[in-house]
Amino acid sequence: MFGHLYILTAPSGAGKTTLVRHLLENDPAIQVSVSHTTRPPRSGEREGIEYCFIELDEFQEKIRRNDFLEWAEVHGNYYGTSRSGIEAALRAGQDVLLEIDWQGAQQVRKVFPAAIGVFILPPSLEVLAQRLRERATDNAQTIARRLAAARDEMRHADEFDYVIINDDLPRALQDLLAIVRAARLRYSVQSRRHSVLFATML
Repeated sequence: MFGHLYILTAPSGAGKTTLVRHLLENDPAIQVSVSHTTRPPRSGEREGIEYCFIELDEFQEKIRRNDFLEWAEVHGNYYGTSRSGIEAALRAGQDVLLEIDWQGAQQVRKVFPAAIGVFILPPSLEVLAQRLRERATDNAQTIARRLAAARDEMRHADEFDYVIINDDLPRALQDLLAIVRAARLRYSVQSRRHSVLFATML
């Protein structure tokens, strides 16, 4: 396979969604994997863009066929990452980004041990709490629950290859772009992509 698989994980409020949006604007050679879900679309969500929306029986059939790299049930709805879709993109030389939690990352690495894991950390728990409050979408109880979950998630940062501390968005974006560029410059990658040049010169 010629493409790279990147796993991006972060606690809620660490800025992962914003970072990914800027990454895609700066590097169109990366595509974000679109997860399957059994929950109904929310207002403004589009089929095949935010999610692939499927019925529960179809989701369960995909589980039986082992077509998910990882899947989970969250609040009564199911979410999963298509194994066949990822494999096809990587074979075609496409770089793919997965936005999943640490548990999903563990499942993916069983199938793709060479996947490049990146964990996004906030600069502090105080800043994380402030970001969650500024969203103005959750009450105090929900924010407290998210902070407790964030502490648990961040204990798994050592399972990832790289850690980016998102205290300054432009700098964090440059760090993420540097990881992507470095992966593409590995000898194993360059020797495949430029096989004629390498055969001639080396």
